[in-house]
Amino acid sequence: MKKKFFTTTALICCFMVCFAIVADITGKWTGTIVTPDGQDIPVTYNFKVDGEKLTGTADSPQGSVPIDDGKIDGDKFSFKVTVSGADYPHTGKIYTDSLAMDLDFGGQKVHFIVKKDNK
Repeated sequence: MKKKFFTTTALICCFMVCFAIVADITGKWTGTIVTPDGQDIPVTYNFKVDGEKLTGTADSPQGSVPIDDGKIDGDKFSFKVTVSGADYPHTGKIYTDSLAMDLDFGGQKVHFIVKKDNK
């Protein structure tokens, strides 16, 4: 009975630690967005996570904008950025070495990947 209890407890602890590691996307992430008209836009996201709240900035050649309405729910997240008065909602999924994101680019979905910038 004790062995079963300790095994179950150990598995639950391992799961919680792995989940916490995967869900923390704090830091700098870089990638390239290919717009619907074929332009490559280099982007950098500087994320800050506080529980389920996601904040930070999104940087591109056009400048830096704050991340608004950011939320993390398990391995999924969402936020929006506002550029020149237009909102650009983002949704994404967290992987161990990357973030897969979908951006609503004026009614068209754009899918792209960003990777952790360890510099």
